Amino acid sequence: MTSHNALLERVRKLLAKAEAEGVTPAEAQALTAKAAELMAKYGINRALLAAERPETDRPADRVVDIGNPWARVQAHLLCGLASAMRCQCVVLPRTDPGSRIHVFGFASDIERADILHTSLLVQMWQGLAAAELPSWSRSPRAWRRSWLLGFATAVVSRVRAAEHNAAAEATAPAAASGSKTTLVLADRRQVIRRNIEHAYPL
Repeated sequence: MTSHNALLERVRKLLAKAEAEGVTPAEAQALTAKAAELMAKYGINRALLAAERPETDRPADRVVDIGNPWARVQAHLLCGLASAMRCQCVVLPRTDPGSRIHVFGFASDIERADILHTSLLVQMWQGLAAAELPSWSRSPRAWRRSWLLGFATAVVSRVRAAEHNAAAEATAPAAASGSKTTLVLADRRQVIRRNIEHAYPL
């Protein structure tokens, strides 16, 4: 098992603990935050490796169909996570209920977003089921939607902070490959932008 795979396996174990029954919301949040921190470092490492060995991490895309319930909230969570992890999303029209998202990025970043999105959906549904509807709420559906959006916004903010911190540390002047990392991340953004423009020309 490579060091990259070992790190990703550690992330999976942390997320599995966060999803386990009996884990408190605070414990799940702490476990997920640690997983996001490791995931962010993994993303930087994969980007640097691909700069030397392009075959290890190529540009990719994936169409994700999201069904109800709460398809728009699920899509909001996915797009937020994908954006934080240096991917970009295009929301596609869909004739039947639900949402369709076209995710563009490098394969490792799409994989990172998918792993975290899958785990956070489990945590989100568990949290909603455990949340007590306030007696003052006149619309249970509106309150639940507000709770779900609050959950999604909070976790995306934490993941974005972890990604920002990892990138800032890796691109700092004192970092061994700081200037190289800056160029690598900028180049990957341009590649993704070109791929979206090619798939959806104006």
